[in-house]
Amino acid sequence: MGISFDIGGSRIRAARDGLALGEVTTPSEAEAFVAAIAGFLTPQDRALAISIAGVVDPESQRIKVANIPCIDGRALAPELEAALGRRVLVLNDADCFALAELAMGAARGHRNVFGVILGSGVGGGLVIEGRVVQGAGGFAGEWGHGPVIREPAFACGCGQVGCLDTVGSARGLEKLHQHLTGEVIGSVEVIRRWRAGRPSPAVNLWLELVSGQLAMVVNLVGCSCVPVGGGLANDRALIAALDRAVRARILRRVDQPLVVVAEAGPDAGLIGAAFAGEAEFGAA
Repeated sequence: MGISFDIGGSRIRAARDGLALGEVTTPSEAEAFVAAIAGFLTPQDRALAISIAGVVDPESQRIKVANIPCIDGRALAPELEAALGRRVLVLNDADCFALAELAMGAARGHRNVFGVILGSGVGGGLVIEGRVVQGAGGFAGEWGHGPVIREPAFACGCGQVGCLDTVGSARGLEKLHQHLTGEVIGSVEVIRRWRAGRPSPAVNLWLELVSGQLAMVVNLVGCSCVPVGGGLANDRALIAALDRAVRARILRRVDQPLVVVAEAGPDAGLIGAAFAGEAEFGAA
């Protein structure tokens, strides 16, 4: 499986052949960033694959990553190849998540998979016939953005109003609860009350809004498994309720769960990057 990296705004993690190599703090300077990656490499590593919390344009290789300013807007893969003398593949972390679920997680045995992230934001990665679909600009799978919700229409960080990202995330659930009740509480407490059987207009509205958009995605891409990661996926009852709502809205009738809790765990980025690297570079 070779060497892979999972890079976020606070840390860089590395693994080789499925074994963790450790982690370091993500540097704030470009030169130190390259040095941090180089510190994990050996002469035997001829290629490396990276999962990163950013959007990668498959044509220009330029990356848009808000929480690592030193590499934002740069053609990361070509620059790393020149600096490290190895072949480099860089993929969005949601894409790696979806690939990890296909390879070793809840989507094993499926051909078309849409991996969903419901955490601090709403994201997704699409795998068709075993290969990640990046699309123009690298935005394939980004189902959280676009003006699709008229009420309540919250402003989104992408610059639009009414995006699913504004209500479908954990913060979105909190905003829905505040909008409907006037009370400010965390998403964990909102869900706890719902699970305890207390009436929850916020959870009911969340299920309606998210399931409708997700059902449309399922119809569009023909996926047979939708593994869910992120903080909201920690509550299996919530994801089971989302699954029932989605299956009631899609065109294909299916009795088995479609929307399921992800299984690859916190190493999904490393796992997905490793399998993508193996597909791209072979046994390098």
